[in-house]
Amino acid sequence: MEQTLDPRLHFVVATAIIVKDGKFLIAKRAPHEKAFPNKWTVPGGKLVSHEYGKLPYKTDYPQWYNVVDWVLKKEVREEVGLEIEKPNYLCDLVFVRPDGFPVVTLSYWAKHKSGEVQLCKDLTEHAWVTLEEAKNYDLIDGIWDELKLVAEAENI
Repeated sequence: MEQTLDPRLHFVVATAIIVKDGKFLIAKRAPHEKAFPNKWTVPGGKLVSHEYGKLPYKTDYPQWYNVVDWVLKKEVREEVGLEIEKPNYLCDLVFVRPDGFPVVTLSYWAKHKSGEVQLCKDLTEHAWVTLEEAKNYDLIDGIWDELKLVAEAENI
């Protein structure tokens, strides 16, 4: 049966380029991942309403401020075991997953705050790399360009 998608519905994902001592953290996606299996990327994850819906809000109508900062810090902690400084907006993009779902990706960068890398089950390897070293990895298309933007902004 062919799946019919509502063109108004998208996944929303936030990713974090983490900077530490002039290097970037990259990680390899597991083979079971639906999008970009076995490709190298940066940590991040989906914005899920049942998760942020548990957060308090201070208005008469349910609305949450700074939810992207919250999801980035949560996802980085869950995926790679690190704490990050306040995320800085970098860029956004949309891609379509193999199952037809469009994904809005909000890309941020942040400085490493604390912790040692501990990978979740959806990541199989990690490396702290320079911009030049990142060229030696099978990165998801566009990730190297994002690393370059951060390197230029940070004079790395």
